[in-house]
Order: sequence, then structure tokens, then C-alpha cells
Amino acid sequence: MATNTIIPFEATHPGTLIKDELEVRDEITQKDLATLLGIKPSFLNEIIKGKRPVTANMAVLLEKALGISADYWMKFQSQYEIDIAKIKEKNINKIKLIEIWNIITQYVPVKYFDKNGYLTNDLSSNISVIQSIYSVKSIDELVNKISERKFSFFKKSEKLQIDEKNMIAWTSLVEYEAEKKEANTFNFENLPQLNIELQEIFFINKDVLKLVDKKLAQYGIKFLLVDKLEKTPIDGYSFWSINNPVIALTLRHNRIDNFAFTVLHELGHIALHIRKNKDSKFIDLAETEENELEKEANNYAQESLIPPSSWNDLLKNYIPLSDENIYKFSNKYRINPAIILGRACFEMNYYGVKTSINKKLY
Repeated sequence: MATNTIIPFEATHPGTLIKDELEVRDEITQKDLATLLGIKPSFLNEIIKGKRPVTANMAVLLEKALGISADYWMKFQSQYEIDIAKIKEKNINKIKLIEIWNIITQYVPVKYFDKNGYLTNDLSSNISVIQSIYSVKSIDELVNKISERKFSFFKKSEKLQIDEKNMIAWTSLVEYEAEKKEANTFNFENLPQLNIELQEIFFINKDVLKLVDKKLAQYGIKFLLVDKLEKTPIDGYSFWSINNPVIALTLRHNRIDNFAFTVLHELGHIALHIRKNKDSKFIDLAETEENELEKEANNYAQESLIPPSSWNDLLKNYIPLSDENIYKFSNKYRINPAIILGRACFEMNYYGVKTSINKKLY
């Protein structure tokens, strides 16, 4: 038998029925009814206003006076008391939800999740969503996890203003979305071929985001683009999710050279470091001091984008560097000219030279 779980906004006291009956019965007034019941008019008035219950004795008297069964009056009174209890419990639960939400707002940038469509007008649902994103089952677990996770896998930069709450929110959201994303079976041995095919996408520079997502999924790598928050100078994030590696980017710079280098940098972490330890996580922060693992990932990206033999050819046969020479070199090796220019700026201090090379990501 189904149970009625509907909780009324307001409980209806049986005194309301007495009032309605008196309004439709012209032949009897409230004073007359009180006389029939053998009670004071003030006592009856308190029942009508819901200040007194309809007792079993009163239910029998009302049956005689109004012709409505005592059983009905008792059921009405019982339902009223049940509704009162449910409303009270509902209000207690509402208070608990508000208290939980107030704690959540101290640790979670809820406006960010609201802006990105994860939250609704239902507080209970929003709490469940936040717990799912942070992979916890209670508010206590959420607080503990955030406290333990603060910079557990990235070092704070003295050069940058970093909001720990926002940083944890971004990485938690990436991990949450990664679990839902599908990709083919991954094989570390296929990475060299993947790098070659990515290079062609970068060279053509058309629908890059869509094509990179498709290409990485084809090779079993989950790819995510997630908007950054304030004071979260993140470029990329790589880690292992269930059966696949993940690369997540913020796209802070809408440039093909930056995008290509970041993708290959994270692929470097997958190929060199996550391969050895699938519990490791790597977050790429701007302007942070490089450790040995980051240097290795940088070298992997650099040599994947422009192999050493090709770079030596550039240094030997295309100097002094100019836009014309960069385009010649680009067409010879099918390397996007902005990627060549980016490395030249980094290694050869080419920043001050005027150039017409377009770095925009398309």
C-alpha cells in the first residue's frame, strides 16, 4: 500500500470545519452551537481558532449537534496532529540543510558551480551535487577532505596569488567530470603515434579543440576543458581516472603555441610519470619553479613539437630568423609557425622582433 508522503504547507485544524458549517447553516450561530454542546462560547471559539483540540468527547457532541460522525472528527484531528508533526520535522530538516549549506559556502565557491549550471533552487539537491563533485558522503567528510587536500599535490608559488578553495574546487570538478567521460582503451605504447597525429592538427590549426578531444579519446585519453576560477592560474592537469589517463585544461591563453605545448606537457607526465605511478597527479601552474618532473615534461613537450634534429636544422640553415624563414621551416616539417615562434622566443630571446605570425587558436 502506498504511503502518502505529501506534506501540506499548513495543517488544517478541525475547527475550520466547524466554522465552515456555521457559515452555511443560517439556522444556527456559534453561540447556539456552544449552548447545544454545553460549553462556553469562548471555549468553542478556541476550538474554531485551532487553539484547542477536538477530543473524543467533543467529537461525540459534534456528531449529535451537526450530524457529522464522531469518527470523522477524530480522523480530522488525528490528521491535523500528524501534519503538524510532519511540518515541524520538515522545518527541522530545512534548518539542518541551511546549516549544512552555510558550512559548504565557507569551503566551496558555490557561485562558480551555480554559474556553470550545476546548482538549482533545491537546497537538498545542491548539497548532494556538491558532495558528488567533491566525492564525499557528508559535510564532515567534505571539510576533512578539503583540509587534507590543501596543496597535497602542488606547491604554492610565492609569485602568484592562489586561492586554495578555488584550486581544490577546480581539480575536484575536473575529477568529477572525468569519471563521467568515456574513452577508448588506453595503451602507453601508442603515445608516439598520437604525438605525430596531434602535430598535424596543430599545424592545420582549424577546429583544434574538437579534433584534439576526438583524437585523445580515440587513443584512450579523456580530455576536458574546464573554466578556471579567480586566483587559479592553472594551465593543465593530468592524472589517472578509473581506466584512462586524463588531460584537463583551462585555456587561459587562446594561443595555438600555448595550447599545443600544454597538451604535450601533460602527455609527458602521462608517458613518463603516471605510467610509473597511477596515483600521481600533476597540475601545471603558471610561473612556478620547475622541479625535476616538470622539467622532464617540458622537455617531452618541446621535443615532441619540434624534434631535436629539426631544431638543429633550423639553427643551422634558417638563421637569422625571420617570418619568411619560419614559414619555410614550418612547411618543410609541417609544424605550426606559431609553435616555432614560441620556442624561438623562449630559447633565442626573439620577443622584440616584429612578426606577422598569427598565434591565435582556431
